[in-house]
Amino acid sequence: MNKLLSCLFVFISLSASMYANEMIDVINTFRADKFALRRTYTMRESKEYYERYNRFYANWETKLNNIDFNELSKDGKADYILLKNLIGKEEYLLNQDYDAFKEVAFVVDFANDLYTFIQQRRRGTKPNAKALAMAFNDAEKSISEKIKALKSNQFEDWLKAEKAAAIISSLQRGLNEAYSFYYDYDPDFTWWMKTPHASLDQKLKEYTEFLRENYSEASQKDDGSGIIGQPVGRKTLIKNLEYEFIPYTPEELIETAEKQFDWCKAEMIEAANEMGYGNDWKAALEHVKNTYVAPGKQPEAINNLYDHSVDFIEERDLITIPELAKETWGMIMMTPERQKVNPFFTGGWEISISYPTEGMEHEDKLMSMRGNNPNFSFPTVQHELHPGHNLQFYMNQRNKPYRSSFDTPFWMEGWALYWEINLWNKDFPRTPEEKMGMLFWRIHRCARIIFSLKYQLGEWTPQQCINMLVDEVGHEYANAEAEVRRSFATSYTPPLYQLAYMIGGLQFYALRNELLEQGWTEKQFHDRVMKENIMPVAVLRLLLEDKDIPKNYKANWKFSTDFK
Repeated sequence: MNKLLSCLFVFISLSASMYANEMIDVINTFRADKFALRRTYTMRESKEYYERYNRFYANWETKLNNIDFNELSKDGKADYILLKNLIGKEEYLLNQDYDAFKEVAFVVDFANDLYTFIQQRRRGTKPNAKALAMAFNDAEKSISEKIKALKSNQFEDWLKAEKAAAIISSLQRGLNEAYSFYYDYDPDFTWWMKTPHASLDQKLKEYTEFLRENYSEASQKDDGSGIIGQPVGRKTLIKNLEYEFIPYTPEELIETAEKQFDWCKAEMIEAANEMGYGNDWKAALEHVKNTYVAPGKQPEAINNLYDHSVDFIEERDLITIPELAKETWGMIMMTPERQKVNPFFTGGWEISISYPTEGMEHEDKLMSMRGNNPNFSFPTVQHELHPGHNLQFYMNQRNKPYRSSFDTPFWMEGWALYWEINLWNKDFPRTPEEKMGMLFWRIHRCARIIFSLKYQLGEWTPQQCINMLVDEVGHEYANAEAEVRRSFATSYTPPLYQLAYMIGGLQFYALRNELLEQGWTEKQFHDRVMKENIMPVAVLRLLLEDKDIPKNYKANWKFSTDFK
């Protein structure tokens, strides 16, 4: 037994030393500290929350400044700048939200006693129930006066209205949690507070609903698409690009996407000619859409596509795919509700199949089948599974997992898109229909850059984005609408997310080409990427090419934006 334990200890020690550096404990402490605060300060929309997190980031900036950067190893220096960048990014985003909070914080200026009650609940301080009941009653009266006053003094736009509503909703959740802690445990509290709490809770609900709709009619909330977003503007886009170490302007990225878009369109016309449709790529695309499988047959089609992609990759020895990874991926079916924002299947630990269910309208069923036909799915199964997202998740848990904090879609989505580019160049598609399927997604990712940036710059409306996807890419309308809704009207998608696919893919492709010129093999490159875990690709480049890493590293890599 002792011998076994000794061997186990040696194995663990050796495993840890494979990625040990001086910053691991620092990064893990940062993550743990943030988790502890998140568990304690649960009301995000409060002055207390914003001020506490500002102190947190300021303290961590001081801690980093006290580290001797020059004494760090190569990996340690990379992790240092990654952590410094993450702190700066999170602090920047926090203060954007805080500024928005302060503009409408007057909607909750009656609630000092209520916030004190919530704060004292954390330590179980026995409240003065009689005084608290009076405070609840006073708050209810104040809300009635607020509603009356604000009816003739509306917010200038729906964004401020939404923020104000979020503040009150956050307060309501905090009060309900605190009330539940004391109720039925503290007899005095239970006697005094049952009715005042129920009455204030209803009033807060009414107040939230009122605030959400209390904006000027001159402020256009809906362009007719039904999609409500929040354009961030050029300044914010550039700042976000800086945090991703991408030294390009939004305009330069749009220009790149437009060139790639034209390349895709020319290739689609060539595929259309191969299919016998001449230059009519839309007619060829309609043919491909109608290659869908019958309801109930999609899981079988997905499995066939998966087997083909893995066989193709392993025959060419392009990357190591562990046997356990191939054994343990799963499959689920999307609900009709989820398909409204995810019209195409997605993946990760499991592949989520978007295909008709009984509760969908007939037209929606047909569009789902057409949009998820095997030729469209041909390039995306490997995107979602191997060597895409499933392999990424599998390897990230086993190689330098402390770097999970440095999550970025340019690495996650960029890697999966890179494989679509790489496999196209290796003649992965066998038929013109498969070519059309791959090109459809390639041009779709180009369109994402164009429409998302133009929207965030305030140049396009959601409806214009939908129209582009339908008219210029060839989407079914329902799928295009769902794609745009996913891009702008959900918390799922930050402002750079949609351009991260193609731009991240181009970053990986450019880095691959640089390393091949230095004598690397493709497999060496691919396996090394998987073992370094997630981070902005520009920082990964510093590690893989063994470049100097300055303490105040700024984005300076003008990577190639060509497909080939």
